[in-house]
Amino acid sequence: MPSDAEPGRQRAPKTWSPDLNAACVNSLSESNKRAFFSSLSPREAKEIDERLSFWLRPEQHAPSGAWRIWLFLGGRGAGKTLAGAHFIAHGIQSGALRRAGVIGATHNDTRQVMIEGESGLLKLCPTATFEPSNRRITWPSGALATVLSADEPDSLRGHQFDGIWLDEFARWPEPQAALDMTLMCLRLGDDPRMAITTTPRAIESLKVLMNSQDVALTKSTTAANAGNLAPGFLETMQRRYAGSRLGRQELDAEIIEDNDAALWKRSWIDAARVREAPQLARIVVAVDPPASAHGAECGIIVAGVTDEREVYVLADCSADGMTPAGWAKRVADAFERHEADCVVAEANQGGEMVRAVLNDALPRARLTLVHATRGKRVRASPYTVPYETGRVHHVGSFADLEDQMCNYDGTGESPDRMDALVWALAELIPPVRRTKPKIRAL
Repeated sequence: MPSDAEPGRQRAPKTWSPDLNAACVNSLSESNKRAFFSSLSPREAKEIDERLSFWLRPEQHAPSGAWRIWLFLGGRGAGKTLAGAHFIAHGIQSGALRRAGVIGATHNDTRQVMIEGESGLLKLCPTATFEPSNRRITWPSGALATVLSADEPDSLRGHQFDGIWLDEFARWPEPQAALDMTLMCLRLGDDPRMAITTTPRAIESLKVLMNSQDVALTKSTTAANAGNLAPGFLETMQRRYAGSRLGRQELDAEIIEDNDAALWKRSWIDAARVREAPQLARIVVAVDPPASAHGAECGIIVAGVTDEREVYVLADCSADGMTPAGWAKRVADAFERHEADCVVAEANQGGEMVRAVLNDALPRARLTLVHATRGKRVRASPYTVPYETGRVHHVGSFADLEDQMCNYDGTGESPDRMDALVWALAELIPPVRRTKPKIRAL
């Protein structure tokens, strides 16, 4: 009698069992998987759909044992959000949690990803009610989750929880300060715990967490979650980034230290980082426009300088996939918000178009168009010394910009944010141009 399973595959389960899990079902061939789901009764199908843990991979479950913090490092699309949402949802539905905290990099990130996202809390908890104005989620049982933001660490004071979920911790503006405040909130219940889900970056606060005795560490790659990603996404990412430093960090969830061939070091940036900027003599918005009208990244950096020639990087407003009108509006918003006095834009690609869209968005702003005549590394080289000597300060943390600065070695994708930063520095602290001494005839 022929087998109903393909070579290397399991046979289709004959009956529904509460012990079945997603790993068992997903190991079936496509034909056997369809046969299994077709065999389910409405009650069994509903039970699978409602059982929170069924579709989770082993690494997406909170680990067993004694730990205070569960640190889940995952690549892009590795299922980090679902893991964190399940940590809170399961805790509340089991009665283990009554007062939870949900904290993202900003309130917008918390709401759009952690709460209302495709894998957010509301997807797992259909009976929960989100109250945006009160920044909380409530359950019929009386359990409550408070929605907070990490961009103002002091705002975390006064709260107390028995469980907390932190998302994309490595990209928080002030990760260590916010983590310190959050840990002081973890003081309710018999066994208060915290889940941190993030794509890794080589920042000191994350490396300290990874080596702490009360931290349980799990990892997941993007490839491990391929079955839940859009068709072709993983193939495209692997074709473009597999084996690269960016791919190892963003897809394989590896901690990638500074590239020795890069011009900047994270230690320089960290040493001069500040929370606020002083009174500034000038503020500029620098733009590295995308080479194409759609899809490429537009670098937009806001920076200012004091009378003592100390530079403060104020904002990274860069964006992907915007039309010229879209990124020009983003530049205009940054210009108005930071009360800048000048826009500096590279005009190598479509100079007249750049001038036109920026003049349309900012008709009264002073616009300086610059042209690159040398390579990116050569243009950037004069500005390593101000960083190394502590004369350039990042006001908060700019994860994507700093990754480009500390990883770019002249190869790979164009570092548009870094380019915009260099144009800002060139405007605020232009390098001293040395002239050859004239030789006088005897």
